[in-house]
Amino acid sequence: MAHIIFWEKPGCQGNRRQKEILIASGHQLEVRDLLIEPWTPEVLTRFFTEQPLAHCFNPTHPRIKSAELIPTEMSREDALKLMVADPLLIVRPLMQVGNQRLAGFDVKQVHNWVGLALASVGERDPKHCPCVTTVADQS
Repeated sequence: MAHIIFWEKPGCQGNRRQKEILIASGHQLEVRDLLIEPWTPEVLTRFFTEQPLAHCFNPTHPRIKSAELIPTEMSREDALKLMVADPLLIVRPLMQVGNQRLAGFDVKQVHNWVGLALASVGERDPKHCPCVTTVADQS
């Protein structure tokens, strides 16, 4: 199985559940704090190659939920600068295996990437914190 570097927000229930799924799937985790990592736009870009940059924002961040920040209306440069300044804007988790990187926890994408014991996933989508309702969840 894979050795995964896993950047999380300490105390996040969603990240806790994601780690449980990965461990139950036989993976070894090296957990790091997303909030204290010295991010740069260049480093973050390596995690965001598989999806539009707007999907790399944390949809539960208050500035996103209130529409103060609208990721689809930002330039790539401005979006990356905002994420560096406020890492809570970054979708969680960020994960790395060797030179491969992934942002967020889409079950199908993670399963195709490193393999998951799908029975360990359960009914609730582990993509977001259980205590938060996103705009997408309301539609």
